[in-house]
Amino acid sequence: MNSNLRVQREREELLTRRRRRRDVGVGDAESAMQDLAEESTSLASSQNMVGELLMSGQAQLNSLIDQRQRMRGVKRMVLNIGSTLGMSNKTLKLIEKRDENDMYLVFGGMCITCIVIYIVWFR
Repeated sequence: MNSNLRVQREREELLTRRRRRRDVGVGDAESAMQDLAEESTSLASSQNMVGELLMSGQAQLNSLIDQRQRMRGVKRMVLNIGSTLGMSNKTLKLIEKRDENDMYLVFGGMCITCIVIYIVWFR
């Protein structure tokens, strides 16, 4: 909510500044050019920040993909070791059931987090 108020305040400030410049007169082209240069700089800065945010998200996604592949390998290794040691089928099924329940918990937590973010952001 605080972010929304800040954005709205900045928007109003920019629109007010533009209206003031327009009211000053047509002969004030230099200040109008200065305003446009500031807007251009601000847009370029925003574009750079969005690019950095996208790169950060991509790096995190790649990290999660690598982690997932490693965890699959670990799961296979544990199951192979378990079968080598003679673990019962019941124990192996219990492990697999626990893995499935953990997956549901993770997806449920992600859905709840998305809902909370949506409620906070848009309300």
